[in-house]
Amino acid sequence: MSIFQLSNELIFPPPHLAEDNGLLAVGGDLSEERLLLAYSMGLFPWYSEDDPVLWWSPDPRLILLPEDLKISRSLNQTMRKGVFKVTFDTAFEQVIRNCASLHLQDKGDTWITGGMIDAYIGLHHSGYAHSIESWFEGELAGGLYGVSLGSAFFGESMFAKKSDASKVAFVTLVQQLIKWNFTLIDCQVTTAHLKSLGAQDVP
Repeated sequence: MSIFQLSNELIFPPPHLAEDNGLLAVGGDLSEERLLLAYSMGLFPWYSEDDPVLWWSPDPRLILLPEDLKISRSLNQTMRKGVFKVTFDTAFEQVIRNCASLHLQDKGDTWITGGMIDAYIGLHHSGYAHSIESWFEGELAGGLYGVSLGSAFFGESMFAKKSDASKVAFVTLVQQLIKWNFTLIDCQVTTAHLKSLGAQDVP
């Protein structure tokens, strides 16, 4: 299959036409309208600073059904002790910038580019992108951010400065999504960390 080149027209090819590695299209922009269309089709942007925008639809896909959440005994104890204070949408910009910095430190590169940061801050101001923060002694210790659309939450990235900080934020998010009758959390790319919390690869 060939990789589709996007124009200024607000349109994407069908996701099932993606390459085996999940890459579907290249180009376009990170406007709010294009991002929301992408998420509604199960697509997301993922690229490095010097690359054009790349759009992905991996198959299989890492999905967590909220009712399948797994909480280890040690994590449950941490949550019961109230080690971290968890908040929603209190420090979105801090969370996304910490996620970007963590990837840069670990890999020497980050897909959370300056353009991505600006675009998702815009989505946050419009009520689509959200952050969940874990605080320890008044300092931001971890968190995650993602996009909420319909009854699905699309997780983008998480970070932790203290052990279990991001896990506590994630578990708290899932528990809240159950109360809000969300049906799934799209974790996008498979990681052992998320699989340990109950996420599964879905074709």
